[in-house]
Amino acid sequence: MNNIVYIVDDDAAVTTALSNLLSSDNYEVISFSPADDFLAHDFAPLPCCLILDINMPGADGFEVAQVLIDRGYTIFLTGFGTIPVTVRAMKTGAYEFLTKPVDPDRILQAVSEAMRIAEQNMATSQEKREMTLRHQTLTPRESEVMLLAIGGLLNKQIAAEMGVSEITAKVHKRRVMEKMNARSLSDLVRAAERLNIANTRRR
Repeated sequence: MNNIVYIVDDDAAVTTALSNLLSSDNYEVISFSPADDFLAHDFAPLPCCLILDINMPGADGFEVAQVLIDRGYTIFLTGFGTIPVTVRAMKTGAYEFLTKPVDPDRILQAVSEAMRIAEQNMATSQEKREMTLRHQTLTPRESEVMLLAIGGLLNKQIAAEMGVSEITAKVHKRRVMEKMNARSLSDLVRAAERLNIANTRRR
């Protein structure tokens, strides 16, 4: 299945023209009018972007954009644009703000770049979700070892800190590395940074 471009616009002529343009460039296109239909849609877990008319009956364009803030990038379309409206659009996470009528090549370029960013963001989010699940498999002891290890403590120091033998500390650390899919201490530190786990290096 192709990456998805959602179109939300109450102008049927605009929706048809955009759908034909994007379909010819191998995007899967799903259009909505009114905006409330988009808000009720069951979204597929795929990279996507939204082409959205900012002025429509019913739901405000900015309200609609909130739906995809964490999932994709929004391209706003409007018949008129002011500086305050443009600034607000960009603050919601919009990749581009275009006024009608829009040059087809500019639409295709904007969608291509927005989709590239959406793909990167989705890959990053998926990686973090998987890392979080791996971290949740750690026992309390292993979580403690991870904190001490990323803090720069050696096995002997970890053992002393935890009141266990060095062999036990090594076993715990090995399990941490395996569960976190870390091939080196540097990998473990990077994983901790991605998960916002504090470094507990003793100073």
